[in-house]
Amino acid sequence: MSDKAKMKIGIYWAASCGGCDVVTTHINEKILDLIEVADIVFWPCAMDFKYDDLRQMADGEMDVCLFNGAIRNSDHEELAELIRKKSKVLIAFGSCACFGGIPGLSNVTTAEESIRRAYLEEPTTLNPEKVLPRLEVRAPEGDLTLPRIWDTVHTLKQVVDVDYFVPGCPPTAELTGSAVDAIISGKLPPAGSVIAGNKALCDECDKVKKNEMRMIEFKAPWETEIDPEQCLMEQGIVCSGPATRSGCGAQCTKVNMPCRGCFGPPDGVEDQGAALLGAIASVVSPPAGKSIDDVFSGLRDPLGLFYRFSLADSMLRRTKISK
Repeated sequence: MSDKAKMKIGIYWAASCGGCDVVTTHINEKILDLIEVADIVFWPCAMDFKYDDLRQMADGEMDVCLFNGAIRNSDHEELAELIRKKSKVLIAFGSCACFGGIPGLSNVTTAEESIRRAYLEEPTTLNPEKVLPRLEVRAPEGDLTLPRIWDTVHTLKQVVDVDYFVPGCPPTAELTGSAVDAIISGKLPPAGSVIAGNKALCDECDKVKKNEMRMIEFKAPWETEIDPEQCLMEQGIVCSGPATRSGCGAQCTKVNMPCRGCFGPPDGVEDQGAALLGAIASVVSPPAGKSIDDVFSGLRDPLGLFYRFSLADSMLRRTKISK
């Protein structure tokens, strides 16, 4: 295949940890199939591309772009809009792009409070001069600037149109490989599709459900001796499986760790956190002498438990406060 016939692919990260970029290298021998038919024309995380390289592309010049990370600041928003123009197909890749992810948990506060916490109040931060980031500073080389952090974290689809979604924190190598296969073959699913399972995670979890779902107290995994064969929820350990999309292969529950919901809600579920709360509330059964409030008081960090990955995409999300 000649170079002129090769596809052009981009990869970009916004508010993310970098795990989604790493997993793109875990497709093993499929990467040979990919480079046979495609050139990577924009990937700032791994190669020396500049934003001006992107700006100089013709609109629609990139065939596909995998965009990972939430929209947290003015730079992310500008690049999301620019990449949308330059890409025929835009894929929200990973939990942060799809649902807001961990960065979205800051939607309960403001940018100013988040910065204060990170630079002044965090116990592990050493900042005796109380230096805070500034949007602009004058240096001998010229004016240096930083992006403005928004009060509200957004998902990619809340900022630009998105063609496909590949969930996960990060997406599994298998799902990434499936997305690559679809790109190479040109056999992409209908626009708007989520490239993952369409049932609840519980359907692919092999732990035995003994129909003993009666939660009398909530336990953390380290607070009990886990039966590796039995459903974790039946053992009093909150698992997000009932409200989470399948497709990860139940990797966490296979090693006796509860699902935390990184694949987002299954089809037909508007609010993942509300769905999980409803599933739990339906099986709470206080023991004699205790109330429902007593049982629920044992839940640690409810926001981080029910909306760890999906707060920005939930019914609780808020509109952008300021720029």
